[in-house]
Amino acid sequence: MAVSLTRDQAGHRRRRPGLRRRTRLLPVLPAVVLLLVFLAGPVLWAFHASFTNAALTGRNARNPGWIGFDNYARLLSDPMLPLSLGLTVLFVGGSAILGQNLLGLTLAVLMRRARRPVAAVVGTAVVAAWVLPEIVAAFAAYAYFSRDGTLNQLLGGLGFGQADWLYSFPMVAILLANIWRGTAFSMLVYRAALNDIPGEVTEAALMDGAGGWQRLAFITIPMIRGSIATNLMLITLQTLAVFTLIWVMTAGGPANTSTTLPVLAYLEAFKFGDIGYGTAVASVLILIGVVFGAAYVRLLREAKP
Repeated sequence: MAVSLTRDQAGHRRRRPGLRRRTRLLPVLPAVVLLLVFLAGPVLWAFHASFTNAALTGRNARNPGWIGFDNYARLLSDPMLPLSLGLTVLFVGGSAILGQNLLGLTLAVLMRRARRPVAAVVGTAVVAAWVLPEIVAAFAAYAYFSRDGTLNQLLGGLGFGQADWLYSFPMVAILLANIWRGTAFSMLVYRAALNDIPGEVTEAALMDGAGGWQRLAFITIPMIRGSIATNLMLITLQTLAVFTLIWVMTAGGPANTSTTLPVLAYLEAFKFGDIGYGTAVASVLILIGVVFGAAYVRLLREAKP
């Protein structure tokens, strides 16, 4: 009898960890369902539509037909693809990887050393641009860079020449606007990461005679490399999907000089009415995001101690 009870107890103990693991997954189940419905569903629909001749109006709007890889073959021969792809890489690299990331880290380091009132004022000013709705931030950026906007008024008051930024330098204006709006996220991520660095480590480096740049290069950055990888992944994926800011400021112009892949997908699908071709462009953008995400996930795993 004792042996039987011991076996039952052992079996019960073996079953309990599996039951606990399944129980722990229950709170995550609603989020998984929502992701499948609102993320996986549209993505699968986009891939399916990219293999059809679906249109916004006309006969193909009601009864789209399957055309296989015709949209992708057309896309590969479209001169707009390399232009939009290059502009997208420039936009993501300049405004996210370099601009938001480096400026956010710089602000976080400086605010950690600044007095509390100064840090509070700077932090509020930076975060204010981030919490604005995207459409409001886009119109604010348009008003700043337009021909009669704030920037030219300031330059004129200082005696400098004025320029039509949105016509002559559209990508420069868009890059600066996106850096202005998105830097707050990187700053907040890095401020949290810097606060987790043990104070005794910094004090020991200071006692050993390490200067500010040496502490940053050999202590701070290696200790927050996980946060750097996470931040790079998030801001890269966010910037890849930026549409409203570009559309309000330049609408992809002039002469397609600011037409990134999201803008190109919108133009093809909703301005020219070719839903199938537009979703093919969007599918390429999704695949680029997957590649970036996989690379950053690998980087994040390597960054873990």
